[in-house]
Amino acid sequence: MTVAVDGPDFVALQVHDVEAAAAFCERHLGLRRNPVSPPGAVVFDTRPTPFAVREPLPGTDLDAGRPGLGVALWFATPDAHALHDQLARGGVEVTPVNDSPFGPVFSLTGPEGYVLTVHGARS
Repeated sequence: MTVAVDGPDFVALQVHDVEAAAAFCERHLGLRRNPVSPPGAVVFDTRPTPFAVREPLPGTDLDAGRPGLGVALWFATPDAHALHDQLARGGVEVTPVNDSPFGPVFSLTGPEGYVLTVHGARS
């Protein structure tokens, strides 16, 4: 019998400053903290996959290059255009909104330089 995974079950960004990264996620992305998080992390109430910011794991050098290089982390929103404009007004670095097979899409520079992609519903 072959055993396989179902897909991502938990996603976390390793950051220098957990509280500053969590505040960014709350203020700019509208994420809400779970009532309980493990030490050194803030877990958000996201569905279907939990998302967190956390202290670096032992041996992780966050200063070795751009955070998350080679990883694409996408978030869904009901209105990509409105979120894009809201983030831009809030001083967050964003790319222009473009059409994609997944609906309107743009990227933003998130906590500690992580590039996050946001997509909205297809029209």
